[in-house]
Amino acid sequence: MTDSTQQSDQILGAARQSLVTQQEGGTHRPGDSIGKGSAAAKRKNWMNRAKYFAGAVLTILVTASLAGVVLNGIGFTGVMMVALAVMAAAFVFSNYPKVKTPKRADLKQGNPQQMVARTELWLEAQRPALPPAAAKIVDQLGVQLDALGLQLETIDPEHPAMNEVRELVGEYIPETIENYRKIPEHLRKEDHAGGTADDRLTTSLSKLSSEVERVTRRLAEGALDDLAVKSRYLDYRYGGDDLIAGLTDNSQGSGVPLPDLSAKLEASKQPR
Repeated sequence: MTDSTQQSDQILGAARQSLVTQQEGGTHRPGDSIGKGSAAAKRKNWMNRAKYFAGAVLTILVTASLAGVVLNGIGFTGVMMVALAVMAAAFVFSNYPKVKTPKRADLKQGNPQQMVARTELWLEAQRPALPPAAAKIVDQLGVQLDALGLQLETIDPEHPAMNEVRELVGEYIPETIENYRKIPEHLRKEDHAGGTADDRLTTSLSKLSSEVERVTRRLAEGALDDLAVKSRYLDYRYGGDDLIAGLTDNSQGSGVPLPDLSAKLEASKQPR
């Protein structure tokens, strides 16, 4: 009888590793978008693929029609060739052109929307090589970059905060991940100087995530102050719930009493 002990140990080991992976944040498919910017870039790429495919199909059909006119029909063989050509076009344009992963030097370039989209695409390309805990923070960074991008749309490109954002997004985040990826994979879990490379990467990304959140909140302070001032003005101009309640109480007798005119009315009715 075949000894299945080794196979059982392998199955149990894989199950334990899967459980640990899920507890640390799970695995991610390469195609998952971490933010709206990268999702929009992928959507645009798919629209281009659809246009190319439609153009290819139109070209195939027009060519087949012309061939049918010239040859007085293309026959069964021609129909099959047209079908194969359409299938080939579908295969090609469902895989190409691929979304181009931005280079690190491009992460600081362009307007806020382009900068956010490029950084998210770059982070997605690095995510499969990161430990689960760090990959989870990368997903969080995608959401934060979307919020940061919205704030950047409303400020002057020459605003001092823009330089800070470009430095944070275009230098510190990619540099941290690139330094980690330079370490051989089999050494990343070994303890060195009081910690592993996986742990240090996760800690560093957590700090960078907190910094992105801080910058976003600082840029939003002006809008928050404007909203608070507007809210106070509306309370003063149109009255809030407390003011309306006060007016209701006054109408029920808490205000100045009205004069009693009933006696004067009766006196005027009597004959003089």
